[in-house]
Amino acid sequence: MTIARHYVMHAKAGMEAALDAALRAVAQAVRPLPGCEGVEMLRDLANEGRFIFIEQWTDVDAHKAAGAKLDKSLFAPMMAALDGPPESAYLDYLLR
Repeated sequence: MTIARHYVMHAKAGMEAALDAALRAVAQAVRPLPGCEGVEMLRDLANEGRFIFIEQWTDVDAHKAAGAKLDKSLFAPMMAALDGPPESAYLDYLLR
């Protein structure tokens, strides 16, 4: 059963490119982790500062275990570019 970890993030004004680059670095680090089945990154066409980041995992436990394996310094550029905390949720795929 694949689950999704879904994040909605907003860049600070003028920091859209920085958030884009930071999320790409996070995606590159997450993809090879055990249990990761993919990463998707989207940007809102009507609001270039709004990003959607979706990770696919074998299960919630795999996502939680992978978090411990990531270098925490990877998140500093992302946090610096964010305009507030990300909205996040675990989601079940009902149809793919």
